[in-house]
Amino acid sequence: MMLALFGTVVIAGIVGYAAERSGFTQNGILQSIIICVGGAFLFYFLRLMFGIGFHSPGWNAIASSIGALIIVPFHWRR
Repeated sequence: MMLALFGTVVIAGIVGYAAERSGFTQNGILQSIIICVGGAFLFYFLRLMFGIGFHSPGWNAIASSIGALIIVPFHWRR
């Protein structure tokens, strides 16, 4: 279980970095990584508590990271 958590954090960090370098977001590299890791943690614990998500922790990390990158910046933008 701990390896899945560490893998989730690593994959989320990679997705955040890749999204920033590709121009998908314009938050800043560190901010994008923090947003992705936060979304991945949330989705990881939802998967543990309620069983919501895909069967693979890697797909959960990718989907939650991209979802967090889409939701969080648009929510706070004025």
